[in-house]
Amino acid sequence: MLLRLTKVSDGKSDHCDSEEMEMGFNVLSDGEVMKSKRFIVKPRIKVWMARAVTTVIIWSCVVQLIAIGEFWGPRLLKGMPYCFSHLEEPSIVTKVIVPAKVVFPPKRIYKNNGYLMVSCNGGLNQMRAAICDMVAIARHLNVTLIVPELDKSSFWADPSEFQDIFDVDNFIASLRDEVRILKQLPPRLKRRVELGLSYSLPPISWSDISYYEKQILPLLRKHKVVHLNRTDARLANNGLPIEIQKLRCRVNFNALRFTSQIEQLGKKIVRILRERGPFLVLHLRYEMDMLAFSGCTHGCDDSEVEELTRMRYAYPWWKEKVINSELKRNDGLCPLTPEETALILKALDIDQNIQIYIAAGEIFGGERRMARLRATYPNLVRKETLLEPSELMYFQNHSSQMAALDYLVSLESDIFVPTYDGNMAKVVEGHRRFLGFKRTILLDRKHVVPLIDLYTNKSLSWDAFSIKVKKVHAKRMGNPKRRVIIPNRPKEEDYFYSNPHECLPLQDVSLTMT
Repeated sequence: MLLRLTKVSDGKSDHCDSEEMEMGFNVLSDGEVMKSKRFIVKPRIKVWMARAVTTVIIWSCVVQLIAIGEFWGPRLLKGMPYCFSHLEEPSIVTKVIVPAKVVFPPKRIYKNNGYLMVSCNGGLNQMRAAICDMVAIARHLNVTLIVPELDKSSFWADPSEFQDIFDVDNFIASLRDEVRILKQLPPRLKRRVELGLSYSLPPISWSDISYYEKQILPLLRKHKVVHLNRTDARLANNGLPIEIQKLRCRVNFNALRFTSQIEQLGKKIVRILRERGPFLVLHLRYEMDMLAFSGCTHGCDDSEVEELTRMRYAYPWWKEKVINSELKRNDGLCPLTPEETALILKALDIDQNIQIYIAAGEIFGGERRMARLRATYPNLVRKETLLEPSELMYFQNHSSQMAALDYLVSLESDIFVPTYDGNMAKVVEGHRRFLGFKRTILLDRKHVVPLIDLYTNKSLSWDAFSIKVKKVHAKRMGNPKRRVIIPNRPKEEDYFYSNPHECLPLQDVSLTMT
C-alpha cells in the first residue's frame, strides 16, 4: 500500500527522509512511501511477548492468593470476595470427620453346586436366627444363597422386605469370603422358578449338617434351584463343626446390621434414656398373640379368655387348641403378668426410680393390667413416649421394624429382663453375652410362680419372699456358662443363639446347668 506524505509547514521536512527511514518507511522517488516489513513484524512480536509475560505474572499472583487463602483461612482474606468457589466459605473453619472406609474381605472362589432360596417364617428374631442358619448351610454346601424372603403372612402381617430391615449390601459384602449371596436369581433361573421348575420343601427341624449333605445337596445338584419354605429351628444347636457355629455367630453379630434409618433412631432412643440416667429394658411379653398362642389366661376376665380362645382357633398352624392355663402356668410355661413382674422386680431390689423401657407391642388389657407395675415403677417409658409421632410414622404397621428398635435399645440397656423366653429374649440374651456378659436377669418362672402364689395368699412374708426370689436368680444374671446339652431333646436344651459359647471366652467355664 502506498501513502502520500505532506510536508510540514515549519520547514523541517528536509530531514523527513532520514527520519522516516528510521521509523520504517521506504521513500519513493515521487514522494511516496511504503511500510517496511521491519515495522510490521518486530513491534508486533514485542507486544505479544509483553502480553504473554503479563498474563503469566497475573495468573501466578492469583494462584498464590488462592493458596494463601486456603492455607491461612478466611481471616487473612477477610472482606475479600472469594470468587473461585460456588459456595461462600463459612467464617469459622469446621473440622470434617470422614468415616473410616469399610474394607470387605476378598471373594471366596468355589464351584457352585446350585442356588438356595429361603422363605423365613415367624417374627423378627426367629427370622434373624434362621438367616444365620441358612448362611451356614449355604457355605457348607458350596451353593449360592439368594437374599432371604421375610414372612409377610404371619399374625403380624408385616410387608417389610429384607432391605427394609437389614443393610443388604453389608450382608452380601461382609460374607463374600464365605459364601456368594445374590439379591435375586439370574434371569434364566428366575424364569425356570416362575414356570415351577424348582424344588420346594420344608427341611426337618433341628437337623444336623449330615441331613443337608445327604438330602438337600443332591436336590440342588439335580434341580439347580431349591427353595426351603420354612426356616425356623432347622439346624441343630449342638454337634456341628466349630466352623459352622462360628459362622452363625459372625452372621448374627456382624453381617446382620439394621438399616441406617433404624440404627439412627435406635441410637436416639438410647441417647434420650442415657441423658436421664440408668435404664432397664423389660421385654414384657404380655401381648394378645402370645397369650392366645400359649393359652395363658391367668388374671384375665371371662370376656378376655373368650377373645383369646377365638383367636387361637382362627390360626390353623397353631396346633395346640385345648389348653389348661393354670397347669401351664405352674410348669413355668406362661409369660409373667405385669402384676407378677412388679413383685419380682421389687423382690430383686431393682431401684424403684429406675427408668423401665417397655420393649413390647400393645399390652393385653391395656392400662388396667399395667396399673400395679406403674404404681411400683412410675418411670415407665416406651419408644412412643420418647419420640415424636412423626419419627415413628414410617415404622407404623411394620412390626418387625418396630421390634428392631426394641432390639437395639435392649442391647444397650443396663439391665435386660424378659418375662418369657421367646425368640427375642433368647437372641438378645446371646447378643448381650457376646457384648461382654451384660447383666441379663433370666426369670425362673417355674420356681417364682409358686412363690408369688404363697406371698399373695399371705402364706409367705415379704422378706422371706424376697430372699427366696434372690436365691433362685443368683446364677441367672447372664453369667458365663456353657450350653446345656440334652441328646435327642433339642427343644428342652439350651438354644444356640441364647448362649453361643463357641464364640465367647469360656475356656475355664465347665458345663453347668445354671
